[in-house]
Amino acid sequence: MTRLLHWPATWVQRLALWLASAMLAIDLFAILYGVFTRYVTGGAPIWTDELARYLIIGAVMLAMGTVWIEGGHMRVALIERLLPRALGRLLSWYQWLLTLALALVGAWISYRYAQSVSMFTSQGLGISRTVPVMAMPVGFALLALLALCHGPRPLPTLHDEAESTPETAP
Repeated sequence: MTRLLHWPATWVQRLALWLASAMLAIDLFAILYGVFTRYVTGGAPIWTDELARYLIIGAVMLAMGTVWIEGGHMRVALIERLLPRALGRLLSWYQWLLTLALALVGAWISYRYAQSVSMFTSQGLGISRTVPVMAMPVGFALLALLALCHGPRPLPTLHDEAESTPETAP
């Protein structure tokens, strides 16, 4: 099943990383614009700080699933390598189910929260607070989707990458 879902998951990962990268680039320009206007014209518009905050949160939430799939998040993988094969598989199943459950619960709770703040507007941008807060349920839903596509296989570790990279002598 996970082989069948590999191709769509790869495209979702690429799209999420491209969107997160674009959000970070826009974030950089908003911060630079705010710094420029603060020190050159004597006052920065309030929306630059707010936009930068929303964009960084959105970028992190979009990239969260891809980082999990690639094993790039912070975790201790020593136990996985030391356990016997059967217990290692059991631990992989546990990690996968826990990630899937937490991502789905996070998506549901944050979606409900995003809908509950729809009557409020942000001070700087003047948009509904629902718009930036929706980054959380979208990010958690992407994590759940990518975890589902990945399946209960062990996540890659830095140790795995070091073993698969051939050593080259100078």
